[in-house]
Amino acid sequence: MKVEGLLFAFLAAFLGTVTAVYWLLSRDPTGTTALGLSGGLAFIVGYYLLFTARRLDARPEDRDDAEIAEGAGEIGFFAPHSWWPILLAGAFSIVGMGLIFGRFMLITGAMAIAVAIVGFTFEYYVGINRSQAHTLGSLEAMGEQPTSLHKFLGE
Repeated sequence: MKVEGLLFAFLAAFLGTVTAVYWLLSRDPTGTTALGLSGGLAFIVGYYLLFTARRLDARPEDRDDAEIAEGAGEIGFFAPHSWWPILLAGAFSIVGMGLIFGRFMLITGAMAIAVAIVGFTFEYYVGINRSQAHTLGSLEAMGEQPTSLHKFLGE
């Protein structure tokens, strides 16, 4: 994470310099604000990555003497599929239309956003997907029964 943090820190410094030069040469408040906010965002991401890198052990990517084989293995859990992002996008579309056409659509869209966010958040905690984030072996070790024998990771 250290390399990524340094890249974002460099980007923040570069954007800060470009913002100052842009303001001095153009006096354009819109472009200066956009560049300044971009630099601020790069600073936030860089600070977070560098702060987190200090608390974690060095990854193979952060060491000069690392071998390629050290980076092998499980990276993490990535959802194989989900319908909730589509529903969430539709709910935001309803809110956008509600801003144009009227309060009723705005309220309906806001309720749809709330439902979609809850569904998206708890997708892997209820129903048939409850145990999808675990392998069959890890479920047996926890003493739980799988909800389905399909779509298990690593097996």
